[in-house]
Amino acid sequence: MTENAIGIFDSGLGGLTAVKELVKLLPNENVIYFGDTARVPYGNRSKRTIIRYAEQDADFLLSRGVKMIIAACGTVSSVAVNLKDELPVPFTGVVAPTAYAAAHATKSGRIGVIGTSATVNSGSYKNELLRLDSSFSVFQQDCPLFVSLVENSFISADDDIVKMVVERYLKGLKEQNIDTLILGCTHFPIIAQAISNYLEGRVTLIDSGKETALYAVKLLEKHKLFNRSEQPGSCRYYVSDTVEDFRRTAEIFLGKNVGNEVSHINLEHAFVH
Repeated sequence: MTENAIGIFDSGLGGLTAVKELVKLLPNENVIYFGDTARVPYGNRSKRTIIRYAEQDADFLLSRGVKMIIAACGTVSSVAVNLKDELPVPFTGVVAPTAYAAAHATKSGRIGVIGTSATVNSGSYKNELLRLDSSFSVFQQDCPLFVSLVENSFISADDDIVKMVVERYLKGLKEQNIDTLILGCTHFPIIAQAISNYLEGRVTLIDSGKETALYAVKLLEKHKLFNRSEQPGSCRYYVSDTVEDFRRTAEIFLGKNVGNEVSHINLEHAFVH
């Protein structure tokens, strides 16, 4: 089982930030990624729908024999909180690892959280931070347009549209004098430079994809699931919408061409529920 792949899923492309970090940390591991690009975004869906989608995404990965599952999606991690108990393999979302990193990074205890509407409305990051330290002051802001910006390649820190949207969403957090900001959606690190510029480089940004990848390494070690092969691992990508669009945008996230490593799957045939 140790040579089986690590399964990672997201509502679309944001989870690729976790893939990139995981491959850096564990170059010998095989990875299977599923992006539910036909139903992105999850952030404006009902709780019931998000849970159903998450179960279907996990089912698909399990059908590929993965040894571990990572929900590299802030929305799923915040809403489908019982998914871990339903799976036969080790599982992690992004909330706990990211909140832990933010709690250790802050000096003032004033922490900002940005994410999709579903993530922010769930209060998942805030609740986890206050569980770690009840004296923290936590300020939240949903940023639904950030996902659209990234998925449509509006990512340059110099782009006027990007700067305008960043200011619109982060003005209130900036006024709260936060010293740490959780990027609570795995899309958001792609525009981290624009966010940092607006905050004048004075705020520590916590990358949920990176922190989740670091925690996944600990989880693999705990369960003795490291791939001991000396051969480089492989990455395989599956999407529920067009392969061509995924290939083009994935290069932005991964910094490389994914070529023929991407396949389309039919939702009706792939999912049990």
